[in-house]
Amino acid sequence: MRKAQAAIYYSLGDPASVEAIVRQTIMKNQSVKEPVLRCLVEIERAVQEIAQAPDPDREKAFDQADDLIQIASDIVNLFTGEKAD
Repeated sequence: MRKAQAAIYYSLGDPASVEAIVRQTIMKNQSVKEPVLRCLVEIERAVQEIAQAPDPDREKAFDQADDLIQIASDIVNLFTGEKAD
């Protein structure tokens, strides 16, 4: 999941800067109006939620991870015009 997230960050430019902006936005805990940033924040929250899922919820977590990876692939394709692996 983190690799898919990193692919999104790379497709947007400087991944370290994008990650810093996303984490800072999450720390502020404010609603986000900018659609791309809102999407990145939701992806980060989903990754954190999946990573912290207890064992009985692992199947649900795997399904969510699969969905997240597909979304990441679609985003990378949108921004770069290339298919992500």
